[in-house]
Amino acid sequence: MRAFPLKIKLTFTGIVGLLVGVFFIGALILGYFYLIRWRNENKILKEIIDRLSADSRIAEVIVTKTETDQQRGKTLTTIKFVEYDAKQQPLPPKYFTFSGNIIQFQSLVIRFDDYYVKTGHPLKGKSAYLFMKAFSLQDKQTEVFEITPINEIPEGYKVSGTKFEKKLWENFWKYALDPKFAKSVGIKNAQIEAPGTKFVPGIIYTIKIEHDGGMRIDAKPVPQILRGEKLDF
Repeated sequence: MRAFPLKIKLTFTGIVGLLVGVFFIGALILGYFYLIRWRNENKILKEIIDRLSADSRIAEVIVTKTETDQQRGKTLTTIKFVEYDAKQQPLPPKYFTFSGNIIQFQSLVIRFDDYYVKTGHPLKGKSAYLFMKAFSLQDKQTEVFEITPINEIPEGYKVSGTKFEKKLWENFWKYALDPKFAKSVGIKNAQIEAPGTKFVPGIIYTIKIEHDGGMRIDAKPVPQILRGEKLDF
């Protein structure tokens, strides 16, 4: 008579133990998948920040052709614009033709709070930037070419194409352009800069971002050995 209740007790204990074991294994599996997801998302975030952040050369420009528009009496200037990522790898080139040669590049520059810069924060330790437009002001006429549309993932910056990445970029634009949101994530200020100069043939123009976030354009002659040559690469 005493063995029967003991058998029931052992069976119940075994079931409880089995459920605990299954729950524990399930928790481990779930934790593993969350860890993988966290690592993947952080990898995507780091790659995006790496492509946005820089403290040296960020683009180069060269005049590829000049010609005269007889009807308008204008000199047309075609430039080749090549942007570089943080690893100094070139993104696909863009070509723009303007009615003149005074050309500017509208850029969004984001500076983080001094604390993050001084402490070398891995994500906020230096300014971030985006080229938005190339434009020229000629008398009362404005010629504009879009480089990066607002609220979209910039061409050449897409890392994974996931919903997570899309959400990051939605937040990026919100944080960058709304001071209230910007302050909450340690952004000191986000402002539009438009460095520009006169672009003439035979010169390589290098656009750089300085350590404090400002942009500048440096110019140097095309190496003598390349002058007059039409090269295929």
